[in-house]
Amino acid sequence: MSAARRKTSRKSTRRHSRWLGRAFWLAACVTGLIVAASSSLWAWSRLPGPGGNESKVLTLQSDPVASIGEQLERAGLVRQPWLFDVYLRVSGRFSSWQAGKHFLRGNMTPKGLADCLVQAPNRPSVMVAIPEGFDIYRLSRRLESLGVCQSTDFLSLAHSQPLLSELGLKGPSVEGYLFPLTYSWPLDSDPRAIIIDGVAETRRRLARLADEHAANYHQLTIERGWGEHEILTLASMVEKETPHPDERPIFAGVFFNRLDSAEFLPRQMLQSDPTALYGCLVSPDAILSCRGSNNKPTPAMLRDSANLYNTYRHPGLPPGPIANPGEGSIAAVLEPTHSEFFFFVAKNGRHVFSRTLSQHASAIRDGE
Repeated sequence: MSAARRKTSRKSTRRHSRWLGRAFWLAACVTGLIVAASSSLWAWSRLPGPGGNESKVLTLQSDPVASIGEQLERAGLVRQPWLFDVYLRVSGRFSSWQAGKHFLRGNMTPKGLADCLVQAPNRPSVMVAIPEGFDIYRLSRRLESLGVCQSTDFLSLAHSQPLLSELGLKGPSVEGYLFPLTYSWPLDSDPRAIIIDGVAETRRRLARLADEHAANYHQLTIERGWGEHEILTLASMVEKETPHPDERPIFAGVFFNRLDSAEFLPRQMLQSDPTALYGCLVSPDAILSCRGSNNKPTPAMLRDSANLYNTYRHPGLPPGPIANPGEGSIAAVLEPTHSEFFFFVAKNGRHVFSRTLSQHASAIRDGE
């Protein structure tokens, strides 16, 4: 090769090297910018929102006029709407959001908001405890306070006749069918899923208890024509009357005595204060005697036949459960204590049970 050609070749090689160096430097810069931008976006997506602990209801239309970010900004959930839209695109969720109502917390991170808007199965969850004796009204407030769903949405669905029919429930609501337990439910949940979980757990527990008390369960179903509705209704009454496990079978026996015996008058009046109080929860404005009761039974309330849950004025079981009973109260109904007791009165945190009205009056005087 001639000297001229070697010189030209070296120059070409140097130019090629310089080009490769510049290309590498440019690629490194671009990569660095992408990494930096991605890291910044990742960090931003983990920052708490501007809304504090206040809960927000956001309804997304199937064909929204404004961007998702703009709608979140209007609701006070994000500060940089355009950045939220970028985050949705980068995370591959821009077209995956779910139309309809979303129940969101004001301090949720952009990532948490995105998880809820697309109803991601791994979105943040909270532990929700349903204590024994909790009613759906108290539960609805707890669900809202924890950010699971809106109280009004839950209560509306809890009384939905189409859903009750679909689940095969006889009562006026799902009361009594949400088994006391600690559940893990995602934020921004559909109340339907919560109800289905609770009903399924109640039926699992009831089936097991029915097997354990097969003879008595068979007697209830055959001789009385009772099913889960009646069993859970009486169990809920037992649950609300006493917190003491050893007293629950006695209470169940007393209620059966009142249902069955011709000696107890008025006939089949279960005379349970908690049932009348529950009626005031169901229809507080329609029942005049409920006004100003402050969640305590009053003589006027116990005389009021307008309260359909008033077991002083309506014979037999109330229209449905008055709370969500635990296993102990359900087992008490399936295995009640056989006694001659018709009456009971609270004394020192427990109860005194009596056979006759005179014994009952004496127990009341002793407790004063």
